Amino acid sequence: MPLKKSVDDVRERVVEIRTPQGAPQPLVTWQPTLGAVPEANGVRFRVWAPARAQVELIVDPQGSAPRRHPLAPEDDGLFTGLFGRVRPGDLYAYVLDGEGPYPDPASRFQPLGVHGPSAVVDPGTFAWSDHGWRGVPLERAVLYELHVGTFTPSGTYAGALERLPHLVDLGVTSIELMPLADFPGSRNWGYDGVSLFAPSRAYGTPDDLRRLVDEAHHLGLGVLVDVVYNHFGPDGAYSPQFSPFYLSTRHHSPWGPAVNLDGERAQRVRDFFVENALHWLHEYHVDGLRLDATHWLIDEGRPHFVAELAARVRASVAGRATLLIAEDERNLAAIVRPAEDDGWGLDAVWADDFHHQARVLSAGDRDGYYRDFSGTMADLATTLRRGWFYCGQHASYAGGPRGTDPEGVPLERMVICLQNHDQIGNRPFGRRLNHQIEPALFRALSALLLFAPETPLLFMGQEWAASTPFLYFTDHHAELGRLVTQGRREEFSRFEAFADPTTRALIPDPQAASTFEASRLRWNERTHAPHAGVLALYRALLRLRRDEPSLRAGTPFDVAAIDDAGLAAVRGSDGDALVLAVWLRGSGVYDAGRQRSSSYGGRWRVVLTTEDTAFQESRVGPVDVRPSIESEDPLRIAFRRPSAVMARRR
Repeated sequence: MPLKKSVDDVRERVVEIRTPQGAPQPLVTWQPTLGAVPEANGVRFRVWAPARAQVELIVDPQGSAPRRHPLAPEDDGLFTGLFGRVRPGDLYAYVLDGEGPYPDPASRFQPLGVHGPSAVVDPGTFAWSDHGWRGVPLERAVLYELHVGTFTPSGTYAGALERLPHLVDLGVTSIELMPLADFPGSRNWGYDGVSLFAPSRAYGTPDDLRRLVDEAHHLGLGVLVDVVYNHFGPDGAYSPQFSPFYLSTRHHSPWGPAVNLDGERAQRVRDFFVENALHWLHEYHVDGLRLDATHWLIDEGRPHFVAELAARVRASVAGRATLLIAEDERNLAAIVRPAEDDGWGLDAVWADDFHHQARVLSAGDRDGYYRDFSGTMADLATTLRRGWFYCGQHASYAGGPRGTDPEGVPLERMVICLQNHDQIGNRPFGRRLNHQIEPALFRALSALLLFAPETPLLFMGQEWAASTPFLYFTDHHAELGRLVTQGRREEFSRFEAFADPTTRALIPDPQAASTFEASRLRWNERTHAPHAGVLALYRALLRLRRDEPSLRAGTPFDVAAIDDAGLAAVRGSDGDALVLAVWLRGSGVYDAGRQRSSSYGGRWRVVLTTEDTAFQESRVGPVDVRPSIESEDPLRIAFRRPSAVMARRR
């Protein structure tokens, strides 16, 4: 499909999103309570420092004539002040009982790095053009996860903006940005963020991020931001200097003390993180948040912090689709059940079981949590039918029962993938699934992912089977960096392949700039074999997912194993039904006449095969490897190698 036509089509759909009930309703006005907030008579500063007796503001702390202003104490450890001579762009910091200066925990920008002064930012001066935008509802979501620093050659917000037309043409509906909160050094995955309100200066300015969001909305793309509330990064986290109550004295996480969500003065800590969420939604117009590792947001009170966050977000944002998605390894249906059913009220949750079953089946993974998955066709079918596999059964890696029954949860509330940043980057050499399995099998699994009723997530470059790895990278100071490198290599010592220290030494050093550079996508390869065929397949599959009534959320769905070689899945009913026959092992025959369910009966017409010449890694050779349609009633297909066939009921 030509790019211009694709963009025009999306813009037509934007009109539908903007005015679903006629004229759009105004969004609820939001007023921040923390940080440096420009007002008519100057800039108001407000910070929570309950363990401090005196808080001073220093304006231009690195200049020749810094100005010092005491802040006035308020209730509950808050300090505030309004100063008329301060302007947007001015640098400032705080001195706490004579200690410091420290950057603002709610800083909107750290132009000199996380250890430097904060900058006053006025979000109200940006000229938004997305008036009336109402977001992308979950029912239409196709998520595309990307890391700004490695997505483009420039590694900037501006560079990502230039690639938005590619994503529109591809057919995704929302981009999901890996964490943007500023981090130490010039490169990081983002999960070491410490300035949680400040988008990283490594990628550009706050207004550069706003331009990216504004243009995405102009093209019909939603924008989600990955946020990390379960810990602060190991270097540059100054919030505990302002208040010892940010960290729990009772709970612990893999990163040290857990964030204090249920102890002394916890409500102020909860308010801090809720305000952070609202700041992304209002000051940057983003369309939702992915909440990192909510299983480490330890809260023994009620309501759970995530439920409170969801409720307060819903109350603050009116008239637009705002998606809240949890990453949580526990398979808890309560995460996506409404508050009135004792749930957290989130829209969706990452459901990793599909990924794990597919990896075991296709690549033979057995280490770590993969040992709890069989990779059989029957278990893969069960996983797709329920949304996840573990619903309370014993899991050896978890050391006990894992999961709850998702009965009644719409399948689109489960986010599934073949790849994401963790599942690639937490491998020793950052290898993608397409680096480890044959291309035909990768195409077949891709068809299954995009046919399934769950919400699909793609990882950047997946759509063309990118040749580049996605490695783990950091840029910490020398002492911390040495520990990170050492810990990274020791982490893999339990794997048989890396038992030898000499072999472990081959694992790329996270601190090396070359590790970061190797992870950048190579955009020029997507137009050449073998990548161009995969890209054509993804475009075709996503076009079908968008346009076919049977592939819309809520349509009837059934899936069954074909012996131990493949799956057959059907979506829709009567004349709108589509069937996908997926062969994943060797060769064999799919015969719909053997299916017990009547859903697979009737006469079918082929819509697409993953072995079509346009999708293959090269021209078909002397031996034709494409599936052979032996009968349309009942549908009977001879598979010569792993592949998928989609057919429509006549």
